[in-house]
Amino acid sequence: MGGGAKLRPVTRPGPGQRLARLVTEVTAPAVLVSLLILTVSWHSASRPGQGLVWGLLATVFVTGIPFAYIVGGVRRGRLTDHHVGRREQRRAPLLVGLGSVAGGLGLLTVLDAPRPVLALALAGLVGLAVTVSVSHWWKMSIHSAVAAGALVILTLTFGTHVVIAAPVLALVGWSRVRLGDHTVPQVLAGGLLGALIAAAVFGPLR
Repeated sequence: MGGGAKLRPVTRPGPGQRLARLVTEVTAPAVLVSLLILTVSWHSASRPGQGLVWGLLATVFVTGIPFAYIVGGVRRGRLTDHHVGRREQRRAPLLVGLGSVAGGLGLLTVLDAPRPVLALALAGLVGLAVTVSVSHWWKMSIHSAVAAGALVILTLTFGTHVVIAAPVLALVGWSRVRLGDHTVPQVLAGGLLGALIAAAVFGPLR
């Protein structure tokens, strides 16, 4: 076969790339927020079974419905991936998330959910509102925002010994930069914003 263009060799991602991808998937916002809601709900309820019910109900609205919308968008070709890596595609999923969390917060309030659960949902609502605004002009790291916010909320809930997990924040930030999805300033800004919202909203209201 002569004269044809040479095929480029297929290169496999190295160990660093694979580790970064694993960290990104394990610490995805939907995963961390779901686990955080269930943990806080279990801790705040008078009975474990009751806490599980509150946690599952909150999870449906805070992560379930928004993530289902994203998965549907990926399958229909409207979104490139389930992390919504392109900034210009983030507006619609974030607005859906905002509406879903607001609806869930209203229902949880009417049903008299524990204060920590309501505070957590409200913190998520504020975080989404800020992210919607920022996403107009900058692709801030939602991974880092959620990871930092989760660490603050767990520290406020279970005590300062939880801060031993702080190195995980650096690992999450590294994974996002390593994969080329964010810059260092975007990761740092996301982490700072997530921590501030968690402290300012969840802290006083819990």
